[in-house]
Amino acid sequence: MADAELEEIRRARLAQLQQQGNSQGSGQNSQDEQRKQVEAERRSAILNQILDPAAADRLGRIRLVKESRAVDIENRLIMLAQTGQLRQKVTEEQLKDLLNAIAENQRKEEEEHKIVINRRKGGWDDDDDLLDL
Repeated sequence: MADAELEEIRRARLAQLQQQGNSQGSGQNSQDEQRKQVEAERRSAILNQILDPAAADRLGRIRLVKESRAVDIENRLIMLAQTGQLRQKVTEEQLKDLLNAIAENQRKEEEEHKIVINRRKGGWDDDDDLLDL
């Protein structure tokens, strides 16, 4: 799908949601929900274009386990697609590689922020005073 087709789908869905909101009495909450739903549909359409079925299935399983990780992966994939860095659909193996790279980066960040405490051995202790009697 081209960007123009996605935009047309988004406009049609937004119009449909606005009609539903008008018939139900529109409020700020319903408009927020409509925007969220339109955004979710837009993201879903983009992901359907850039992921092959096996990769989409794996991303769905990741979402079941950890929602935040799936959203992070989706954001990265959408960014890559929008900047033209994806030439073909992302396979399951490529998705695994991306997951491993992200996990490795997180491990490195955690190691950078790790605090190491070295305790001296052979320090003074209250029991040492008793031995000098």
